[in-house]
Amino acid sequence: MSVVSPSPAPLTRPAAGRLTGWRLRWHEIIYESDTPAGKAFDVALIVAIVASVGVVMLESVADIAAGWGPLLRVAEWTFTAAFTVEYIARLVCVGRPLSYAASFFGVVDLLAVLPTYLTILVPGAHYMMVIRLLRILRVFRVLKLTRFSSEGAALLIAMRASRHKVAVFLFTVLTLVTILGSLMYVIEGADNGFTSIPRSIYWAIVTVTTVGYGDIAPQTILGQALAACLMITGYGIIAVPTGIVTAELVHGRPVSGQACPQCVAEGHRRDAIHCYRCGAGL
Repeated sequence: MSVVSPSPAPLTRPAAGRLTGWRLRWHEIIYESDTPAGKAFDVALIVAIVASVGVVMLESVADIAAGWGPLLRVAEWTFTAAFTVEYIARLVCVGRPLSYAASFFGVVDLLAVLPTYLTILVPGAHYMMVIRLLRILRVFRVLKLTRFSSEGAALLIAMRASRHKVAVFLFTVLTLVTILGSLMYVIEGADNGFTSIPRSIYWAIVTVTTVGYGDIAPQTILGQALAACLMITGYGIIAVPTGIVTAELVHGRPVSGQACPQCVAEGHRRDAIHCYRCGAGL
């Protein structure tokens, strides 16, 4: 009786585009903050951003630029080189670099380094480097306290889920201020500052939002009565968007702060094993 030896198990290869080795390690450090290395990277990045913006601001002061100009320019080019390396590293350590490049932070990261290089062609463009302040939005992922990261993602999901209701609400408010502003134009007229319907609508918006600049004010009794009604309505209107988003938060789902290694999408369920956007493994 012959014995058939089992065939060797086929060698498995990583899926196309799946991160392995040093790219996976870089992804964990650059995009995540669950490890000491990732936390240190994010903290160092925030410090560098603040310092680079400070350099740009100091260079705009004539007295400081006159005495420290060369040193400030060296510092600016040093920061730009560091941010350029960081941008390239972010592209390298994701499975879909174009997804990151087209994302909000990807565009901001690119705009953060371009102005300095543009100074070679356009003097003065480096003052646009203050756009780096936008990158401090990453502070919500620094010192990775999961509670803050997950709640921030939950808030974003709630706002997205309620966007249609909020849009309808804003359209209703716009209709209301258009009608009441037009009525106020007829009641008060140009003699009392309501020189046109657009200007009257501006007054209605200022009133309904309870801002009350006071640059335009009704003078007639009928106009003041209409203004009083609009003011009272404003208190009720302000609470509506808050209630809509709050309802979505209450019925929302818990999320984690994990970023997809392929498309860098965030806001996954805490028990998710695949990305909700591209299906890659988490």
